[in-house]
Amino acid sequence: MSNVLTVSAELRDRAGKGASRALRNTGRVPAVIYGNNKEPISIHLEEKLLVKYLNTGTFFDCEILVEVNGESIRTAPKDLQFHPVTDRPLHVDLFRLA
Repeated sequence: MSNVLTVSAELRDRAGKGASRALRNTGRVPAVIYGNNKEPISIHLEEKLLVKYLNTGTFFDCEILVEVNGESIRTAPKDLQFHPVTDRPLHVDLFRLA
């Protein structure tokens, strides 16, 4: 991995379709951090920053440092889902690095 991108995130207090839709309407993208034999963490990211990183063309080759509640978590992007018509990001899966 060549670059390290830094993203600030907030914990999601609710899960499900309605909560995710409400987040997307406010310009946020739901995401999950999983792996490394730890519990998954549900978060949400800023859509504008995510789209900016996606447009660099090297998003999946970068290490992403996610800052949540004062804690920095090293992750790698695993999967990204887009809306089939608008191509807006719908959900991000981040894999926790050891």
